[in-house]
This record gives sequence, C-alpha cells and structure tokens, in this order.
Amino acid sequence: MNIPDNLFFTKEHEWVKINGDIATIGITDFAQKELGDIVFVEVETIDEDLDSEEVFGTIEAVKTVSDMFMPIGGTVTEFNESLEDEPEAINKDPYGKGWIIKIKMSDSSQVENLLSADAYKELI
Repeated sequence: MNIPDNLFFTKEHEWVKINGDIATIGITDFAQKELGDIVFVEVETIDEDLDSEEVFGTIEAVKTVSDMFMPIGGTVTEFNESLEDEPEAINKDPYGKGWIIKIKMSDSSQVENLLSADAYKELI
C-alpha cells in the first residue's frame, strides 16, 4: 500500500498536498483499490467556496458511485481535466497524474484536523 509521508489524509480516504495556501486533493491508493476500475469523475464545483466535509464531486467506478468530500474548506480553483479523457489515471497514479482538484484554502489551521501518513496507516 502506497502512503506517501509528505501528504495529509482523511478518514474518507482522500489525500491532501499543501503548497502555500493551495491544496491539491485526490483519493488514496487504498480508496482506488477499493473502488476498482474508475470510469468517470465529475466535479461541478469550480470557483465555489465549500466548507470542510462538503461534497465537491463524485467518482464512478464499475462497482459504485461515491461522493468526494472536501478535506478542508476553501475555493475550488482547478479540476484535473485530463481525468475527463483518462479517469483510470487515478487507478494508475493516484498521488501524481490522478490528482482531482486544487483549492485555495480558506483556513490553513484546518490542516491540523487531517491525518499524518502514520495515523492513516493505523486507520486502514
């Protein structure tokens, strides 16, 4: 199981990479394995201000459709549009080419509520 030490995680199996006040968000290696083959990703929240734990989009796999939740509050600034043509990038490279959105954080102190890599390992 790939769980990079330089990222933060949520109990809902999302990862967060912080760079200044920008956070890049995706789903974890564990989550993509549980979902199976990902066939569609939908994010219709570009330019919206969302609070932590609000739904920012959905991810569809052969088995199921799942909501994706904001790990921290902020404005959705970017969607990884390459996922429209290649949603399976999430299966192949969940922490790289498979990133899903970028947000401008509204309150960087919310990062303290996220899990470290070690805490996430204990969770799964």
